[in-house]
Amino acid sequence: MNQNYNQFVLLLLLILTVSAQSVGQTKEDTLATKKSKVDKFNDFNAKAEAIFKIIPVPIYGYSTEAGSIYGLAKNNVFSLSKKDTISKPSKISGLVSNSTEGRLNVVASSQFFIKENKYQIISYLFYQKQPQYIFGIGNDVGIDDGELINFDRIKFYSNNLMLVKKDLYIGIPIEFANYWNMQIPSESFLYEQNVLGIDGGYDVGVGLSGMYDTRKNPYNPQQGVYCLSSLVFHPKFLGSTYQFTNFILDVRKYYNPWLEHIIALQFYTSNAFGDTPFYDLSMMGGSDRMRGFYQGGYRDKALVDSQLEYRAPIWNIFGLAGFIGTGRVFSGYNDLSFEKWRFSYGGGLRIMVDSKHKTNLRFDFGFGNGGSLKGTYVSFSEAF
Repeated sequence: MNQNYNQFVLLLLLILTVSAQSVGQTKEDTLATKKSKVDKFNDFNAKAEAIFKIIPVPIYGYSTEAGSIYGLAKNNVFSLSKKDTISKPSKISGLVSNSTEGRLNVVASSQFFIKENKYQIISYLFYQKQPQYIFGIGNDVGIDDGELINFDRIKFYSNNLMLVKKDLYIGIPIEFANYWNMQIPSESFLYEQNVLGIDGGYDVGVGLSGMYDTRKNPYNPQQGVYCLSSLVFHPKFLGSTYQFTNFILDVRKYYNPWLEHIIALQFYTSNAFGDTPFYDLSMMGGSDRMRGFYQGGYRDKALVDSQLEYRAPIWNIFGLAGFIGTGRVFSGYNDLSFEKWRFSYGGGLRIMVDSKHKTNLRFDFGFGNGGSLKGTYVSFSEAF
C-alpha cells in the first residue's frame, strides 16, 4: 500500500508540475500576444505619423450654418534650427474645406520661435466665401431672428513679438482685410438700421500687444499660464474704410492634478471701439470658444466668455475631453450684466498624430442654447 501511495503522490506531483508549467506558459503566451498587438499598433502608428508629416489629412465636420464640411488639413511641428536646442518647436498649418451650403474656407497659419525663443511670429492668412447666419446685433436677439447673408473676405494677420524678460513678450500686431461681394437680403435689419459694413470695405490695422507665457508646449499645454493682450488701431489714413480699434484679453491657466490628466481654464474678452462694421464686431462662438454656437450669430461691440475643459488620456495615442462654457455680448463694458448668459457644452476625441511634440488631432462636438445649436469641429492642437 505504501508503494501504491508513493506512486500516487509522484503521479500527482507530476500532474501539478506539468499543469503549473502549462499555466505559466499560457500566461506568458497571453502577455506576449498582448505585447505583440501593442507593438503592432505602435509600429502602425509610427508609419501613420510619418505619412501625416507628408500628406494632408481628410477631415469632415458639421455646423448648422454650413452643413456638412469636407476638406483636407495639414499640420507640421518642427524645429527651425538644429543648432537651436532651446527654442520651442514651430508650427505650420493649412486647411482647405468646402461645405454642402457653399462655404469655402482656405486657411494657412504659422507660429515661429526664433533664436532661443527671443522672437515669436504668430500669423495667419485666410480666404472665406461663407454664407452665414446673423441673429442681429446684441445679446437679446434669438435664433428665430436669423438672417442668411453672404460675402467674400480675405485677411492677413501677424503678431510680431520680442522677449523682454523671462516668459514676457511685447509685440506689434498688423493686419489687412478686405470684405466684398456683399449679398444681404433687401429686407435685412442691416439695411433697416443702417448698420456699418453693408457695402464691405478694407481693414488696415497696426497696434501693440503683450504676452506672458510659461507653457512648455503651446500646442498641447500640460501646465503653466498664458496671457495675451492686444490693441489694434484701424485709422482711415492707413486705408481703413472705417476707423475703429479692437481690444482683446485672453487668459489661460492649466493644472495637472495627476498623471496626464489636464484641467484647462480660459477667460476671454474683446471690445471694439469707434465706427466698427458689423463683420468686425466681437463675435460669440466658433471652433475654439463657446463651441456649439454659430460664430457671429451673437455679436456686439463687447464680448465676455469663459470655459473649462477636462482632458484625460484613455489608451496609447487616444484621449477624451469634456468642456463647458458661458458668455454673452454687450454694447460696451458699461453695459456689463449678469443676466441672459449663454451656455455651451460638449466633448471630443483626441488622437496624437505627432508623439515627439505631443500634438493632437482634435474632434469636438459642441452644443449651445440647451442643445438647439450644435457644431462638429476638427482641428490640430487643443482649442486653447
